[in-house]
Amino acid sequence: MAKKISILGSTGSIGVQALEVAKLRGFDVIALTAHTNTALLETQIRAFKPVMAAMTDERAAAALKISVGDTPTKVFGGIEGVRACAGLQADTVLNSIVGLAGLTPTLAAIEAGNAVALANKETLVAAGSLVMKTASDKGVAILPVDSEHSAIFQVLQGCPDRSMVKRLILTASGGPFFGKRADELQCVTAEQALNHPNWSMGAKITVDSATMMNKGLELIEAVWLFGVKPEMVDIIVHRQSIVHSLVEYLDNSVVAQLGVPDMRIPIQYALTYPQRFESPVRQLDLQAFGTLTFEEPDYETFRCINLCRTAITLGGLYPAAANSANEAANLLFREGKIKFLQIAELVEKTMHAVISKEDYNLEDVLEIDRFARAFVIQNC
Repeated sequence: MAKKISILGSTGSIGVQALEVAKLRGFDVIALTAHTNTALLETQIRAFKPVMAAMTDERAAAALKISVGDTPTKVFGGIEGVRACAGLQADTVLNSIVGLAGLTPTLAAIEAGNAVALANKETLVAAGSLVMKTASDKGVAILPVDSEHSAIFQVLQGCPDRSMVKRLILTASGGPFFGKRADELQCVTAEQALNHPNWSMGAKITVDSATMMNKGLELIEAVWLFGVKPEMVDIIVHRQSIVHSLVEYLDNSVVAQLGVPDMRIPIQYALTYPQRFESPVRQLDLQAFGTLTFEEPDYETFRCINLCRTAITLGGLYPAAANSANEAANLLFREGKIKFLQIAELVEKTMHAVISKEDYNLEDVLEIDRFARAFVIQNC
């Protein structure tokens, strides 16, 4: 019987590539969700014939229901519809929704007993203890899709005892502004920030890469995924994006996972784990790349990394506040309403304004999210 999968955020970059993998592997795609891209979702529905589909935008959902009315796919609207798709019985639910909007669908998938292939890092950034405890209670696997966390996950398959791990090393491309100082970034535009040197990603994530907030969020995600302390996670800039991350063991041996910068490798591994299969990704030719370089991040210019390190060290709701403040500031920058360097400033101000608690529930996270977004808008 074909493996049953659901893809949340199927019209985004990760979702589209996940469907390529699904077609190649002959998976049964039973649910698809998107935000507003009705044209692409209709094409996907006709190609994969899912049982259910949902769009968070209610108007888009209504339009889609009409356009695919000749198919057996049931279409739902709003976040409840997305959660219903996540809760449909599947072997794996791949969550590639962007931002905190992916949190409750992740929890819905876990509550249904579905394994989660997680490309939505904000789920663990904002509510890591809640999500990991729920997954543990339900006996559900959370499999990383981000290339860096997939790399670490793959390397750790050869580790019989996690106490042998000394350090996790996340690699970063450095984004489009690597090597520039803060005074050179005063007037950069969203168009410049969206020009990533190696990866094709959505707008929000690409700007996060430019600020290096993305790497800070990944640091927090690594803490939860691999059960390590924040000080055990280091970051190194690797411009070529060939070494996707590394693990250092107690004997100072360092093991890395390498490959061309193509998300179909980690996507396929998450969907087929623990097995490996041929993929459409081209073979790595190290000779063609010649030199691989590694440099320390500029923490003074790209302040978001250490803001995230501070947030996870403080714990509680601080990571949720940092994440939501960044989402709001990132959008304001893309809309031309604030300057590039204001993103980090607003994240820091929000963290100072937050009243946190160590033990929290879902409503606490959602309340902090509302507070952080409102605070950013009021202080921009």
